[in-house]
Amino acid sequence: MLLIVAAPATSAAAAEDLQAMIDSAQPGSVLVLPAGEYHGNIVIDKPLELRGEGRPVVDGRGVGNVIEITAPDVTVTGLVIANTGSSLDQENAGVSATAARVAVVGNRFENVLFGIFLRRGDDSYVADNVIGAMEVDVARRGDGIRLWESSGSVVERNVVDGGRDTVLWFSDDLILRDNRVTNGRYGIHLMYSDRALVERNLLSGNSVGGFLMYSRDLTLRDNLITDNQGPSGYGVGLKDVDGVTATGNHFLSNRVGAFFDNSPATAGVEHRFSDNLFAYNEIGALFLPSVRGNVMTGNAFVDNGEQVGVQGKGEFHGANTWTAAGVGNHWSDYAGYDADGDGVGDVPYRLADLFSTLTDKNPELRFFEATPASKAIDLAGRMFPSFTPRPKLSDTAPIINPPSLPNPVVAPAGEGTSATTAAALALLVAASGLWAVARAPLRRSLR
Repeated sequence: MLLIVAAPATSAAAAEDLQAMIDSAQPGSVLVLPAGEYHGNIVIDKPLELRGEGRPVVDGRGVGNVIEITAPDVTVTGLVIANTGSSLDQENAGVSATAARVAVVGNRFENVLFGIFLRRGDDSYVADNVIGAMEVDVARRGDGIRLWESSGSVVERNVVDGGRDTVLWFSDDLILRDNRVTNGRYGIHLMYSDRALVERNLLSGNSVGGFLMYSRDLTLRDNLITDNQGPSGYGVGLKDVDGVTATGNHFLSNRVGAFFDNSPATAGVEHRFSDNLFAYNEIGALFLPSVRGNVMTGNAFVDNGEQVGVQGKGEFHGANTWTAAGVGNHWSDYAGYDADGDGVGDVPYRLADLFSTLTDKNPELRFFEATPASKAIDLAGRMFPSFTPRPKLSDTAPIINPPSLPNPVVAPAGEGTSATTAAALALLVAASGLWAVARAPLRRSLR
């Protein structure tokens, strides 16, 4: 390995020499840039490491890509990458790569349209970057991170704030972990990408936390998905996916915690949601009427405006499983009792309130939620059997006390609102714990 240390960029000539230094470097060498400012719009067409010391700035000056990579086995690390062009048609990016085994590690991206865009970048590594965005309307922004046909890649410990989406398409065997994606449109938008592992990410303040589509064998584990309140407002949306396993996730204060659209998509395939917390969402879990094949056990549904909803018209009865092997879910509005003290309710939890059934079919009626009118409708449904709707679900082994779920994921360090978000989430989790303590005397009195 040949180590090349560039002269400090103390003049315009030195700044303009970066492309010449790359052109003269031997394949496999390490080009070290001291602190300073260098002109961007460079092309790396050979295996090479471009390493910054003291946070040198590579400035695209508002034109095209700042760094373009056309060769495999290139590493870009330790830089401030700034000021791309603004053309969505040309997909101007801080780092744009069309080769395999690219590593983009420990950089800061400022005023970029797209942050990192990898095409056909199999086995690449994107880690420890802080990625901002251009100050334009969200629809005119590019994606903080976009992977296209880049199977086997790892995306971890990145902080992405204010971009449009994090896009992962046509890329199998991905690992996405310990990332923080905030204030965008889709925190994660994954399509046609099988066997992805999505774990320990914070997805907060987006229009949609994550949308997983047209993919198979996905694992969603220990993610913190909160305050996604756009027009859709899904913490996670599932569309035409098969074989999802979701465990240890916290869906907090979203419009909808999890949305199920034709998922599973294939007859005989099951999804398993276990040990997740759905708390303080407007709707905990929302299903299309035809959805079937989801096994929901060991989850806690805590003080959601509506614990489980159905979107649209049609029958939604018995197609999903809410008790398996004697294990149900915890429901904060369970009104039953546990006479034998085994921690399992002695009567099933049935979700059959009249007002939520009406709002499922007529969402505009949510305006009246928690008003005397809604309470009167529910009372009528209980008093007059002819008004009582069929239950949306029946959990025959409801868990009395909230299960012991993993603590929320701790987002990676970086610039942004992590301290505020962490404090708010700590309050939410503490509140759910206090709620459980407060209910305990009432439960004992019912035994």
